[in-house]
Amino acid sequence: MKARHQTLILIALSVFTFINLVPILWGFVISLKQPADAFSIPPSLIFTPTLEFHRSVWMERGFLGFLFNSFVVAAGTICISVPLGTLAAYGLARTKTRHANKLLFGLLAIRMLPQILLAIPFFVMARWLSLIDTYIMMIMAMVAINQPFTIWLMRSFFVDVPVELDEAAMIDGCNRWQAFWHVVLPAVRPGLAVTSLFSMLLAYNEFLFALILTGSRTKTLPVAIAEYGGEDINYWSISAAGAIGIMLPAVIFTILVQRHLIRGLTFGAVKG
Repeated sequence: MKARHQTLILIALSVFTFINLVPILWGFVISLKQPADAFSIPPSLIFTPTLEFHRSVWMERGFLGFLFNSFVVAAGTICISVPLGTLAAYGLARTKTRHANKLLFGLLAIRMLPQILLAIPFFVMARWLSLIDTYIMMIMAMVAINQPFTIWLMRSFFVDVPVELDEAAMIDGCNRWQAFWHVVLPAVRPGLAVTSLFSMLLAYNEFLFALILTGSRTKTLPVAIAEYGGEDINYWSISAAGAIGIMLPAVIFTILVQRHLIRGLTFGAVKG
């Protein structure tokens, strides 16, 4: 009975995964077709594949430059957001007062606000400081938006670490900072990988703030990809090639941190 139950779960997960992969596979197929084949009715399953649109995206349309801009924004966001969020999360996890809970729910309320409501003040501030089309403004915006998420996520990992671990380290002669740095932080290393991954994805995929705060020099991939297709279906194969290209860095990064990611997602799941 147990084996049958596991088989049903495996089948259900396989079907769910296949359904989610269909749009990606379909986009990849379109990126290999000429526009006439891509929009033929019924869809043509037999065609002569071409890499022309992938070559055009990478070699002729500045894809590498936009990828570099996205990398700078994502890396800057991770380097600022994750350390600040980790320190704040540790303090909130070890503080047992009503004020800590109020602060946490206040951060959550900020994250629930519509992005367009926050985009306008950021645009006014960037214009006033002459920081439109600069990396620093885009990174500041991403840090501000992602910080509540980072704090909440890291706090969940610190809560799973027993307070006795801190106390034992301080009994052995560590101060609070040394206990955090040498004992507690290594224990939540998988959580750091998970938080870094999600922070990277949030910054890497951001469209609205990138559209408002960047320009020709710092334009990121989501904004650039949106300009590839336009309304002319002749360019949809190029858009499909760009969509596949924009996925590759995220997929590679996920594969690199896969071991820590799995440990982080299951962190605290087994007690005792």
